[in-house]
Amino acid sequence: MTAAIATPGARTDWLAVSVVVAGGIVAALQVGKAAIAMPLVQAEFGLDLGTLGWLASIFAVLGMVGGIPVGTLAIAVGAFLGAAAPRFPMLLASRVIEGLGFVLITIAGPAILQRVASPARRDIAMALWSCFMPTGIAFAMLAGLWFSDWRMIWQVTGALAVIAIALTVLIVPNIGSGTRPSWAALAADAGAVLSARGPVLLGLTFALYALMFFALFNFLPVLLMQRMQVSLATAGLLSALASAVNIIGNLAAGILLARGVSRVSLIVFASLVMGLSAIGIFLGLLPDTATFLLCALFSMVGGIIPATLLSSAPVLAPTATLTPVVVGLLMQGSNLGQVVGPVAIGSVIEALGWPSAAGLVGAAALLAILMALGLRGAQGRRP
Repeated sequence: MTAAIATPGARTDWLAVSVVVAGGIVAALQVGKAAIAMPLVQAEFGLDLGTLGWLASIFAVLGMVGGIPVGTLAIAVGAFLGAAAPRFPMLLASRVIEGLGFVLITIAGPAILQRVASPARRDIAMALWSCFMPTGIAFAMLAGLWFSDWRMIWQVTGALAVIAIALTVLIVPNIGSGTRPSWAALAADAGAVLSARGPVLLGLTFALYALMFFALFNFLPVLLMQRMQVSLATAGLLSALASAVNIIGNLAAGILLARGVSRVSLIVFASLVMGLSAIGIFLGLLPDTATFLLCALFSMVGGIIPATLLSSAPVLAPTATLTPVVVGLLMQGSNLGQVVGPVAIGSVIEALGWPSAAGLVGAAALLAILMALGLRGAQGRRP
């Protein structure tokens, strides 16, 4: 039975916050599992890296065109269908369904947290939410320690989604907001955001960050297995560690922003580190240990970017009421990067080898720096 309707007030429902964040982590598991399963899927279906890139990128397609219980239901259905897929096209179709669930959860999660957390604790709740992606990816990478069959990974993540549905229905309050805005009002809000320079630059920067991050992490287990000659389990453990340190960057961004560090400076610095690290990683000129440490640096410093961009939404929104629309634009940018990154990187690696990926990620880092510098002249409070 669903809990009673919530009344936003002074008390924070930390149990509900925990369940919402856990739902986000379950959603992020669906992102990370494609990376750890790539070697296994490749062995079963005999595919090249360019084609395998679609296993990761098609997940975010619906996010470019389009409540947590419904989202986790879609994830569960998609996961179980994927586990039973006899051919790769059906596996891709199941990933689209999972992607729909991911979109619904990432849209609903922040809105629910705004209502179940008190104003004084809202920043903490949102900081916890910002860690759901690296946490979920890290847990997914650890699947390589326990499973040698990618179908079993799909079945387990589907079961976790079912559990998330039950917890959400039982614990998270019904927070219906009453009246719904008209389509005309929604169109006007979208037009106001898209005509403002700041939000558009934020969205494009998020797209470039997602392209860089997923270009590496969707292929990191494969890279480690080929470069370091390690097993899938070891590659998964190392990838999980590299993903988990992204959380440090997310949390560090909040501390640095609170101390008055410029948003532009943070994005420029993090983009520069990601670009230079990617060049060192993909060129393969360094010893194995140094290459892995660069992967961890790429992830940790890169975590500064999403937290900084999300915190910039209320600063650069044309009006305070349009902040959710700006956040939605950022999520669209993230989805765009998730679609383009894996396919582009997989294709260039398959055609030209691992070193070719250095140029693509390096170019994305340079563009992200230029976008960040463009924020200096954006309307709103100084970023």
